[in-house]
Amino acid sequence: MAKGESVAGSDIPAGGFVQLLTPDGERVDTVTTADGTTYSVDFTDEEYRGLYRDLVTVRRLDSEAVALQRQGELGIWASLLGQEAAQVGSGRALRPQDMAFPTYREHGVLYCRGIDPIMPFGLFRGVDQGGWDPNEFKFNTYTIVIGSQTLHATGYAMGVTMDGKTGSADGEAVIAYFGDGATSQGEVNESFVWSGVFNAPIVFFCQNNQYAISEPLERQTRVPLYRRAGGYGFPGIRVDGNDVLATYAVTRAALDNARNGQGPTLIEAYTYRMGAHTSSDDPTRYRIASEVEAWKAKDPISRLKAFLSKQKIAKKDFFAEVDAEANKQALDLRERVLAMPDPQPVTLFDNVYPNGSPEIDAQRTAFTEYQASFEGSAH
Repeated sequence: MAKGESVAGSDIPAGGFVQLLTPDGERVDTVTTADGTTYSVDFTDEEYRGLYRDLVTVRRLDSEAVALQRQGELGIWASLLGQEAAQVGSGRALRPQDMAFPTYREHGVLYCRGIDPIMPFGLFRGVDQGGWDPNEFKFNTYTIVIGSQTLHATGYAMGVTMDGKTGSADGEAVIAYFGDGATSQGEVNESFVWSGVFNAPIVFFCQNNQYAISEPLERQTRVPLYRRAGGYGFPGIRVDGNDVLATYAVTRAALDNARNGQGPTLIEAYTYRMGAHTSSDDPTRYRIASEVEAWKAKDPISRLKAFLSKQKIAKKDFFAEVDAEANKQALDLRERVLAMPDPQPVTLFDNVYPNGSPEIDAQRTAFTEYQASFEGSAH
């Protein structure tokens, strides 16, 4: 996109999106959509550097998690590689009073909400249910069931309206994260219906990373995902999800609209999952290497680094410092994960019912006896 060029909003052409930073690191001052909305950002040099630090740190911690899983320290891991800008941009756009509902991949948003990065590791190691307080950090617990968090978010957003916490710049807004595959789930479409009808203060943030596990986007929809919003009576917009600046601008505007009583927005962050769906997936079975290489040229970190260098906002020593600090945090994370207890399979019965159950008790006993039979045979 050329500097200052506008793109349409509800009529964005196929493949088009709001973009404020090109893959080559060229800055686009403003983008005005067909409905007259103008998107831009006005960051200080320090804020630009802060976004870069976030992107690098989040990626480095994620790569450490992948290594830990491969070494048997985690049961599974869902990598965010390639989606850092979508998560950091939207995460930094949230105001302190806003509430976020994640899937199981929003490690970058979690980081932006000030939560200790170690928290998801207990969950994926199998020793806890995720250790953070959703009310304290305004960030709900990870949701494994595809799409169900959008209903939770919708109900919460309707409650925000009932509590009178909307209608002003200081109001509360809600954001629900999900992937492109989740748009085929009934729960997501039901949440669109309810949010549209009740004008809920919610932003639906779809990270379209091109694959629902192994199914490409063209097997999920015949039209761009953002256009689905029109059928439910609220606006939809597509943003370059590898552009942290555009993602921030679009998300901040949508959240402000929600808190001011203008209802829902669907954001389609057009990005790419560079790694596997989870550590149990082999993406080489369903996508070709040239496709991955083409998306590497759109890398969110490389483009921001190019921008910082061209504008002389950061020098080599800054980039080296960020890398060193990210490595230090990753090493600290590794040591803390290795210090965690080993998961105890019998604990899977502990949180099924709040007051227990005779059936669960019987199943626990049978499982314990079964497990003991293996332990006995080892001797």
